Amino acid sequence: MAAAEKIKALLQSYGDGDDNRFYSTAMQIAAAEAKKGHTKLAEELKGLIEKIKSKRNIDSVSKTRILPINEAQRELKDLLEVYRPHIKTKDMVLTEQVSEAIKRILSEQQKFDQLLQHNLEPRRKLLLVGPPGCGKTMTAKAIAGDLEIPLFIIRLDGLISRYMGESISKLKLIFDSMYQHRAVYLFDEFDSIGSNRSYGNEVGEIKRVLNSFLMNIEKDKSNSLLIAATNIPESLDKALFRRFDDIIQYPLPNDKEIALLIAVQLKSYSIEKGKSINVIAKEAVGLSFADISNACKDAIKEMIVHNSKNVSSTTLLKFIKNKKNPY
Repeated sequence: MAAAEKIKALLQSYGDGDDNRFYSTAMQIAAAEAKKGHTKLAEELKGLIEKIKSKRNIDSVSKTRILPINEAQRELKDLLEVYRPHIKTKDMVLTEQVSEAIKRILSEQQKFDQLLQHNLEPRRKLLLVGPPGCGKTMTAKAIAGDLEIPLFIIRLDGLISRYMGESISKLKLIFDSMYQHRAVYLFDEFDSIGSNRSYGNEVGEIKRVLNSFLMNIEKDKSNSLLIAATNIPESLDKALFRRFDDIIQYPLPNDKEIALLIAVQLKSYSIEKGKSINVIAKEAVGLSFADISNACKDAIKEMIVHNSKNVSSTTLLKFIKNKKNPY
């Protein structure tokens, strides 16, 4: 990558809040200076990068993961993972249908007060459905990032296993928190409690938690957003679906969406001539967004490890094929 392009990529990654790409581009600049024989400058740049990275890590722990919780709700610490995401929906590659649904949700949230004046409520109870790695959790992070509010992640399977016999009271604490702390509340692995109540082999505790969830979501009139995510919607109790304002389907990406994702992932790097992105994208059909993103990262690592100047399209294709046939 030419020096001017590296500077542009550095500024772009800073503006996007993409720390990983920022550090990677800065290290490329330092390495280029070292190759030119400017060893002192290269060492100074590396020292600055490490200093910034160290400070950002400290800030990340102190500012983004620890949020004030009332003394009366101290138990919530063990029920929730708390984040302040920097990612925005503009940073994501989404299908047109999913993108439109999220834009509508954000628009209504931004007009919250005006809608209430007309006795209308903005969409805020969402069910995200689709295979693993297709953007459900990242969507929750991006919505929180766009609205500049925290993200609280609730692992429902852990809630039941850790608090057998107390799950309902703990769940009530979480719903109470929605009134006191406006945030995005992500109920991950929702099928762990949302299974159809007619299934004869379900544990009694899970049935009670599901009934409690149905009651609480029906009563909830807070300003927080409630997002449930599941990989297996067919197992969910039918009574759940009407409790949500929107049900958003996340399919596996098609070749055009894959090509766009690869271009976004590799935008700070030169790509070696060889297989075109469109050819690689067709080969990747059937993989999730997460699989393709990880294949791109593996190809970048390969470039760095072997001191190459470009990301090899052949190497990227190899990693994509490995994702499709891991065994």
